[in-house]
Amino acid sequence: MVTISPVAHKLLNYVPFLLVLIDLRYDGVNGGKDGGVENHLEMGKKLLAAGQLADALSHFHAAVDGDPKNYLAYYRRATVYLAMGKSKSALPDLSKVIELKPDFTSARLQRGNLLLKHGKLDEAESDFKKVLKSNPSSREEQEAQSQLKKSDELQRLVGQAQSDFSRRDYGSAVSHLDIIIDTCVWDADSREMRAECFIQLSEMGKAISDLKAASKLKSDNTQAFYKLSTIYYNLGDHEMSLNEVRECLKLDPDHKLCFSHYKQVKKLNKQIQAAEELIQQQMYSDAASKYESVMKTEPNVLQFIVNAKERMCHCLSKDQQTAKAISVCSEVLKADPQNVNALKDRAEAYLQDDQYEEAIKDFESAKEHSENDRQIKEGLERAQRLRKQSQKRDYYKILGVKRTAQKKEILKAYRKLAQQWHPDNFQDAEEKKKAEKKFIDIAQAKEVLTDPEMRSKFDQGEDPMDPESQQGGGHHHHHGGWQNFQGFNPFGSGPFNFKFNFN
Repeated sequence: MVTISPVAHKLLNYVPFLLVLIDLRYDGVNGGKDGGVENHLEMGKKLLAAGQLADALSHFHAAVDGDPKNYLAYYRRATVYLAMGKSKSALPDLSKVIELKPDFTSARLQRGNLLLKHGKLDEAESDFKKVLKSNPSSREEQEAQSQLKKSDELQRLVGQAQSDFSRRDYGSAVSHLDIIIDTCVWDADSREMRAECFIQLSEMGKAISDLKAASKLKSDNTQAFYKLSTIYYNLGDHEMSLNEVRECLKLDPDHKLCFSHYKQVKKLNKQIQAAEELIQQQMYSDAASKYESVMKTEPNVLQFIVNAKERMCHCLSKDQQTAKAISVCSEVLKADPQNVNALKDRAEAYLQDDQYEEAIKDFESAKEHSENDRQIKEGLERAQRLRKQSQKRDYYKILGVKRTAQKKEILKAYRKLAQQWHPDNFQDAEEKKKAEKKFIDIAQAKEVLTDPEMRSKFDQGEDPMDPESQQGGGHHHHHGGWQNFQGFNPFGSGPFNFKFNFN
């Protein structure tokens, strides 16, 4: 089953008329041909009229094979090719028709129109002029005159576009090429020139579109594939760059530029893939080192540098290398202030460093550029809770450790402070009372930060030791002595038991 394009539908509207015209011209000229060829032509005609293009094409192939000098077989096959959008295949058949029957004006007019669409203006003009000299019908004459006028205008525009291009007036060249390509839709040369203009104007998306079309319109177009690969490379898209340069090497395995570029892109692609696999395995420090290698492999393309630093920013933030993460993320944001990923990762690093205001600013900035990102919304709410929490009681500050501290560091800090502030070390009543409060805070900080569940709650902005915080209360529970913490006794029985060994 062949899908018929809108253009094919238009062509099929003319099929009955063309077939009648052909039959009238054909009557009495080829009446004695082989019956097998006639059968194929008849069957092909019926299938073409019914829109069954692939089946019709098979019959016309058979008719051409059965009688290579039958101009009608070539013409009907060309009609099917046109209906299928295969203009390249239609052109040789139309040329064969004209060779076998030079006065067949319909074929010459069709060929002229195809040549015009392919941008072969001189050849198209020649066909239109010959149509006008061959006693055409009024309809053919009118069409030939119209197309000849259009061909003349297009030739003028091509000259103007080339002049603009040589003067580096790329904007004007594009304006002329737009008009040319609107008619010469299958003209690879005009598309390649416009693509080069777009490259000079830094409109890479439009350049890519034209080069992709040119790679299909011109056989063995290694130059288009090479340019596509280099554009994608300079945009930092290593995967698409690799795909396009491989297409170039499929056409010419010995293409020097493509092969050299392929080796570079392949090496870079391998390093990036390895780094991303390390991130998946949560081996963030190794992944950051791998991205440093990426920057050494390609130090000259800004986008690869920015992309590598963005991923390093993520890895360092995840690995809780706070200061380095903030520094690298800031470098990314200097080059790309709206980089949402870098804003999120720097915000997380700021939180690790207790820089709540900075974290909130980054989350708010990220939210402006990505309103529906749930991660940003949750991060902003968490940062706001932590800022509020920091104005009350901060267990990390009580023990003098960072948010990234491991359990071993927390216990070490706790033992040192517990020994320093143990109430038995103080004789004066006021000092002992002050030490009691301090000691309770130290003991509670240790209890929260060494329990994974309670520490997680605290890191989300919730104080697991504060009943009001647990219930969503908004004000701090001030403690006035041992009894105020629901029977909390750091020296005796109850929910917590502390033993000290000061030796």
